[in-house]
Amino acid sequence: MTGTKDTPVQAAGCVLWRRSPVDGGLEVCLVHRPKYDDWSHPKGKLKHGEDPLAGALREVEEETGYTAAPGAELPTLHYLANGRPKQVRYWAAEATSGGFTPSTEVDRILWLSPTAARPRLTQPRDRELVDELLATMRHA
Repeated sequence: MTGTKDTPVQAAGCVLWRRSPVDGGLEVCLVHRPKYDDWSHPKGKLKHGEDPLAGALREVEEETGYTAAPGAELPTLHYLANGRPKQVRYWAAEATSGGFTPSTEVDRILWLSPTAARPRLTQPRDRELVDELLATMRHA
């Protein structure tokens, strides 16, 4: 993506969720990125001219192996990454099919209850998205 160091990097992702195959409870998918040794929601930079929602769903599939049905748009996060502003748009998305295969970008995923997912997320800003997901599901 071209632009100056002041132009925000455009990215998108999803708070990916499913119903537990065991008890039907809500589970959130977290991805582990070995490059950063962190746990986060699946997300990534948009390709030039790419629709943000399409990019978010592409990143989910690339990082987790799951296709997803998008739901409500969640808050957009703004922060600095490597000294550049970054803007990440997020959606709630239900995992519909697929399965995880480890890669160099994402070596592990976890399906956790929202209560367990919140403290596992490396960045506090990502924890707020779990709360937003729960809020949208209560009003659905």
